[in-house]
Amino acid sequence: MSGLEIIAVIVSALAVWLTARRHLWCWPIGLVSVLLYARIFLVAKLYSDLLLQLIFAVMQLYGWWQWKSGASAQDSQHIQPQRLPKRGLLTGLLAGAAGSVVLGYIMASFTDAHIPWLDSALTSFSLVAQFWMARKYVANWWLWIAVDIIYVGVYIYKDLNLTAGLYAGFIVLAIIGLRNWQRQLPENLPPAAAATL
Repeated sequence: MSGLEIIAVIVSALAVWLTARRHLWCWPIGLVSVLLYARIFLVAKLYSDLLLQLIFAVMQLYGWWQWKSGASAQDSQHIQPQRLPKRGLLTGLLAGAAGSVVLGYIMASFTDAHIPWLDSALTSFSLVAQFWMARKYVANWWLWIAVDIIYVGVYIYKDLNLTAGLYAGFIVLAIIGLRNWQRQLPENLPPAAAATL
């Protein structure tokens, strides 16, 4: 456990907590978080996770723009979540599977990555979850819960125990986010609130 890991854990937890609360500031704080973790994963030789953090940096900017442009005039800091269409669900899961195979092959064949196939699968499906989050789909939380459960085991195995604890906390925050976002779906709002959307 390093000082950098401690800082990254705190910043990451704050970013996920803000996301669960549907707050726009989750994105710039998340950007700091992913850049800190990029350094940590470079040292740990988790190259797919490193790549994921660099892509997440771009996704943080995309999500920030997407949420900011979709925020209502009445509440410029919070977003309105929505349901993921079935076609989007299938497309996302197929993209995650395809990315797992391609990235896994690259990492297993051309790097000294540790656990390249599992790391690649987690990376690929994390990108799908991040994209769904940027698009404000409630389903992002279900995918994050599944991915984070597996990440806890990976980080314990890699002796990144504080990060494993963070990801265990992410599971709790994802459950809170799921419940919060589900309550804010238009069909779950009181009629007067839904009419203003």
